[in-house]
Amino acid sequence: MSSNTDLTADVSDELFWDPKLDSTAIAVSSDGGAITMRGTVGSFREKREAQKAAQRDDADLRGDVLQALMLDSIVPTSVDAKVDEGFVTLTGTANWQYQRDEAEFVASNIVGVVDVFDEIKLEYPKPTRNDVQHSIKKAFKRNAGLDAKDLSISTNNGSVTVTGTVNSWAEHDEAIDAAWSAPGVTSVRDDLTVAY
Repeated sequence: MSSNTDLTADVSDELFWDPKLDSTAIAVSSDGGAITMRGTVGSFREKREAQKAAQRDDADLRGDVLQALMLDSIVPTSVDAKVDEGFVTLTGTANWQYQRDEAEFVASNIVGVVDVFDEIKLEYPKPTRNDVQHSIKKAFKRNAGLDAKDLSISTNNGSVTVTGTVNSWAEHDEAIDAAWSAPGVTSVRDDLTVAY
């Protein structure tokens, strides 16, 4: 179903369930988010009720978008939405691009949304000192060619210092490569000793 078909069906349902008007003589169509109603009503009041049923208030639309974003576990709670005449602007922050893509996908599937503008800023999380150390130690353990029992790691704001003794230059290179591969590392200081 296209969004035009969905919008037409929603407005038709709203007209049908409004007890203040007879909707049998009203035809509804939609094109690009714009609703057109043709037909005859019995009074000016019925005309106003039909218009009211067809209009989608921006505040209501924003509520629907926010509700859908909140129910999607991929979208972070830091994402917000503004709506102006059916145009949704997503703002806030996300840690990953896939979260931005998901928010845009969710918002674009809400009935009544004309277009979505993604202004969500990416803020990659900075790992803590313990996260960096833990990542490097795990890399040391995964590497079968590295005896890491005599190695120690210290970190400070993305800078890593690797100290200790290794048995070969191959182990040395493996230890330095493991330190560089941890997320958030900006520099590695090599204080290793190669003992033959």
